[in-house]
Amino acid sequence: MRRSTDYFLSSHGGNLPRPAAFDAKLARFAEHEAEIAVELPKAVQWVVDKQIECGVDIVNDGEYVKAANGGNYGSYMTPRMTGFERIDRPADWKPRRGGPGERERPDFPGFYASGLWYAGSGGPVRPGFVQPPMPGSGAAGQPPAKISACTGPVKYIGHAEVEKDIVALKTALKGKSDVDGFIAALGPFSLSAMTTNYHYKDDRDYMFALADVMREEYKAITDAGLNLQVDEPEFATTWSFHPDWSVADLRKYLDFMVEVINHAVRGLPEEQIRFHMCWGSGHRPHVQDIEFRHIVDKLLQINVQAYSFEASNPRHAHEYHVFEEVKLPDGKIIVPGVVGHYTDLVEHPDLVAERLCNFARLVGMENVHAGTDCGIGSRVGHEEIVWAKLKAMAEGCRIAGKRMKGK
Repeated sequence: MRRSTDYFLSSHGGNLPRPAAFDAKLARFAEHEAEIAVELPKAVQWVVDKQIECGVDIVNDGEYVKAANGGNYGSYMTPRMTGFERIDRPADWKPRRGGPGERERPDFPGFYASGLWYAGSGGPVRPGFVQPPMPGSGAAGQPPAKISACTGPVKYIGHAEVEKDIVALKTALKGKSDVDGFIAALGPFSLSAMTTNYHYKDDRDYMFALADVMREEYKAITDAGLNLQVDEPEFATTWSFHPDWSVADLRKYLDFMVEVINHAVRGLPEEQIRFHMCWGSGHRPHVQDIEFRHIVDKLLQINVQAYSFEASNPRHAHEYHVFEEVKLPDGKIIVPGVVGHYTDLVEHPDLVAERLCNFARLVGMENVHAGTDCGIGSRVGHEEIVWAKLKAMAEGCRIAGKRMKGK
């Protein structure tokens, strides 16, 4: 990935708003599947142009391909692999881990009962808001009637689909100078999060098999000359899903995660890979988030060039101080979030610049890219706000560059 000592490059977490007409068809995917396939490249062109217009340097396809294949952040992978199916819930079934905010839910029972954890920063006043059940549960909090299960060998069969993703983005980037492209793909732990293994002998074999599956998607992206973002929120959110764990328990599990993720990216060019982790995009108190200082050393053991993480929200904005004690390895880049999905307020460019300079003074300007805390396309109240946030980020990059250069 590019780096610069003259200015700060900007990017984002992946998810972006979709054109209204295209989004309306996605909402009724079964009726419009053929039209969606035709319109997808045009929609990707639109979102690439919007990002460039906002001043973003490292752009993507808005993650449209996930929704355009009838899926979403996680389920888009199901048609791209074998081994998964929906089955009737066995009597002895237990979820792989707890739901969002599991560790803090006892502290805020009314909040979690209200469904506000799901609604976004605007709460239940959002148009069309319907309080959902907790993930992994059925109606009224009962166990689901069916579950997603691994019942056979997992194998990647998504070569044709990922090629469509690659072609759509590369076509949209033609003739665009000084702009790089990236495609986000699930990390193996995010892929496994809501599934149950009924085929492999243990969790270790299961996770390494999923890592092999994801590596094929990763390799297709890097072989095409694009940057890859490995999306693995589980790296930080696992703590909240297991309220009985100690910090030592988590750190031991993170050693396993690092081993599996490094297996998934083995042999791929580090300079084309960015790893994204966050504390979950849900709008909730987050008082039980694991502190960055407990996991940053593990994060830096992942064999990628760049690390994207939340750094603007009120629970984590102060944590740039960890780099006063932790040395960033040579050749690595950090991509702190300098604008957030946690609020509809648009960050002031001077605040963006301040956040960037806080990191740059500790690790070097050339080792810092600007990013967003997470994907902002589905959590911010309106697309107008998303574009305003990206513009504020780009302006903040210019201001920060001048400050760091003494101009």
